[in-house]
This record gives sequence, C-alpha cells and structure tokens, in this order.
Amino acid sequence: MTKVSEMAAQLKPLNAAKHHNTAYQRGASLIVVMMVLTIVSLLGVAGIQIATMSERGARNDRDQQIAWQAAEAGLLDAEFDMYGPTGTSVRRSLFQQSNDITRFIPGCGTTGNDIGLCALVTNNVDKPAWLSVDFTDTSNSAPTTVFGTYTNRTFASGSLGVQPSKPPRYAIEPIPDPGGENRDRGAPPKKYIYRVTSMGFGPRDDIQAVVQMIYRY
Repeated sequence: MTKVSEMAAQLKPLNAAKHHNTAYQRGASLIVVMMVLTIVSLLGVAGIQIATMSERGARNDRDQQIAWQAAEAGLLDAEFDMYGPTGTSVRRSLFQQSNDITRFIPGCGTTGNDIGLCALVTNNVDKPAWLSVDFTDTSNSAPTTVFGTYTNRTFASGSLGVQPSKPPRYAIEPIPDPGGENRDRGAPPKKYIYRVTSMGFGPRDDIQAVVQMIYRY
C-alpha cells in the first residue's frame, strides 16, 4: 500500500503539469484565431471600400460622359440654328450677313429671335459673354438658347433613367475673322465668324460640361 501511495503521489504532479500545458496551449490558440479573424475582417472592410470607390468612380465617369455628349449635342443644334435646312432654322438669315452684328445684344439677348446672341466685347475690362453668362439659368429670361428653340428639334432629358437632367444651352458671339478677306479669292470679305459655347448637363444639375467651337458661315 505504501508503494502504491508513493506512485500515486508521483503521478499527481505529472498530471497537473500536463493539464497546465494543455490549458496554456488552448489559450494561445484562441489568441491566434482572434488575430486571424481581425486581419480577415480588416481585409474584408478594405475590399468593400475599394469596391465602393471603384463603383463611384465609374458612375462619375459615366455621368460626366453624359454631360459631354449633351454639350456636343448643343453645338450640333447651334449649327442647325445657324445653317440648318430651309424650314428648320428660324434664324439662318441672321448669320448669312456676316458683316452685320447689330442683332447681337450686349449681355446676350433674352427675347424673340435674339435669345443667346451675345455682342462682341471690345474693351479689356469686361469678360466675353461665354465667361460671364449664366448657362444654368433656365428662366424665361435666360440669356442662353435652349436646345431646339429655333430648330424644333427635341432632346431627351429629365429624371427618367440615366440621361441629362435638362437640355443643353448655348450662346453665340461674333468675333473678328482673321482670315476672312483672303479665305476665298473673288468672294466678298467676311469680317466675323461665330464662337459658339455650349453647356451640357449630366444626370444631376451640378454635373456640367462645356464645349466650344468656331463656326465660319
């Protein structure tokens, strides 16, 4: 009995040490697992943020492209306005007389057939019309021409689907033609060409694009 008791007494410390080591190992595993879960969670959050930023960037690029295309459509409508086929252009005759700029109004016309026709700025103090006019003004007294006003053309816009929030608008200014006198021998000199500035809008009004062209009649 004495030997058995001694053996039992010797085994107790061994069992206690084994149990202690097992408990320690279990605690270390928990810490490692928690660290792995934390890292995976951080990677997941970072991935979500990157995906969201990519989607937002793609959407912004799409909206800006819509605005650019709308602005280009405004230039095309202005070209129809100045030189459209008979019956589609109400103001064509105003631009045929390139020496006559009396119909172009200081600060841009707002009524009748003078809407969006802006007088040439000849001093060094005032800004040209395309820099000073408010293209976002959509009131009845707006100083810019909205798409289709003089061409009877239509433009899809509004809140339905992904399209421009409103039609593009443009303004026309006469500027001296530096090559008008020598452009065509035997033809009467043309003193003015036309600078057309068009603003297009994206799906939101604050998404805007401005394009410009020089048109010689």
